[in-house]
Amino acid sequence: MSEAKKSEWNSNFAFMMAMIGSAVGLGNIWRFPNVLYSNGGGSFMIPYIVSLFLLGISFVLVEYAVGYKFKKSIARILFTISKKLEPVAWFIVLVVFLIATYYVCVVGWDLIYIILSFTKAWGANPDLFFSSNVLQATDSLSGIFHFVPMVLASVFAIWVVAWLIIKRDLNDGIGRVNKILLPLLCLIVIGIVAFSLTLPGASIGYSQIFAPDWNALTNLNVWLAAFGQIIFSLSLGMAIAMTYASYLPDKTNLVDSAVTVAFSNSAFEVFNSIGIFSILGFMALTSGIPFNELVTEGTGLAFVVFPQVFNTMGGIGHIIGPLFFICILFAGITSLIALLEVVSYSISEKFDINRKKTTIMVCVIGFLISTIFTTGIGSTILGIFDAYLNNFALLFGILLECIIFGWIYKFDDLIETLNKNSKIKVGKTWKAVIKYILPICIFVFWIQGVYSTLTTADTLSVAIMLLLTAIVIIVPVILSKLPAANEEYYNTE
Repeated sequence: MSEAKKSEWNSNFAFMMAMIGSAVGLGNIWRFPNVLYSNGGGSFMIPYIVSLFLLGISFVLVEYAVGYKFKKSIARILFTISKKLEPVAWFIVLVVFLIATYYVCVVGWDLIYIILSFTKAWGANPDLFFSSNVLQATDSLSGIFHFVPMVLASVFAIWVVAWLIIKRDLNDGIGRVNKILLPLLCLIVIGIVAFSLTLPGASIGYSQIFAPDWNALTNLNVWLAAFGQIIFSLSLGMAIAMTYASYLPDKTNLVDSAVTVAFSNSAFEVFNSIGIFSILGFMALTSGIPFNELVTEGTGLAFVVFPQVFNTMGGIGHIIGPLFFICILFAGITSLIALLEVVSYSISEKFDINRKKTTIMVCVIGFLISTIFTTGIGSTILGIFDAYLNNFALLFGILLECIIFGWIYKFDDLIETLNKNSKIKVGKTWKAVIKYILPICIFVFWIQGVYSTLTTADTLSVAIMLLLTAIVIIVPVILSKLPAANEEYYNTE
């Protein structure tokens, strides 16, 4: 029997911390503020809350119920439902793994900036410093042969940290790290937000959250943006909730836990946005740069705009800067180990490899792939990976899960599983959401994502996307065809 299968959370608190830690990631810190501002400000909270209930909590409940009921990895769960579905599971696992390989790189950039922030080494032009000094970015294909030593070393360090965590027993590794890092992350964020509210011009920023544009509610793109934020923020479709729930002991209150995790994640990103907007308001006041030119997302916000802000803060920037980048590091690590646990559990269970050997294999292969993103053209390739995997592959996986668990599997069994020990009950409404409403919404969002990805793709992007398409089709088929070393894998009871 697989060693991973024997694992079990030693408390519901450990599970909750792990789930919240997996959800609270880079998207909460640098994606949500831009999405909020670009889609009606305060009025965006209406479609956001609707999406939280309709999509977020509903889909998390599916993964909770499935993981808790089967107590298996996603690969073995889908094999149990139907042998023909195993390639779908490995498709999802592979997508998660590929996302982890470039996610590590972004966390590695942040590790570099923690060190730089103590002296504000980025200088007066953080934009040029990030592209030229840190990434040493180039558009030339020859850049693939030029490794950036500083980035390579930081990526290696993050992989080592991830390996040291996930190779340990579930509770000693993932459980303990989340219990430590998540409270520390929350304390730092509270401190930053409290400080940001005292800055001159803070009201220029945070007033954006409380100044709704009601006309935005009639815009379909605003609603799609809300759905997209919930998908990325709660890490839906990555089988993380399914994997973590499979380690739960009997008599766990599933529905209440799912609601708590979803609301905790949303509360974090809304609260964090108050601090982000307040700091950007200060920047707008002191620099004269219009607020709308400061609000961006992703690496532009973290590694360009905020270093500019810290430059204008004077001495206090030497304190707030490191704390900000430490927040990103903690959020990145808790999300990363969740991604890797999904991959490790499926491999360990099918091929009967113990946890330590599995994690070594996953991390070594992952690091080798990650080295692509540490080259001169690595940031360009990273952007292509991100667009393809999030806009196409991940959404397609969520759509497949909705169809499998809503239509192929006996859905009423999931309702019974959820209601057994929960105070909050689910029923026909939830069933209708999963079977009808959610697939339609995801399909529309998927079509939009595929269209936007393809219409903006250049020759290099198309070539890499075609290669990724071949990989996510061929590798899952191979992994499905390989015989399981674990004899219990074929037990479908």
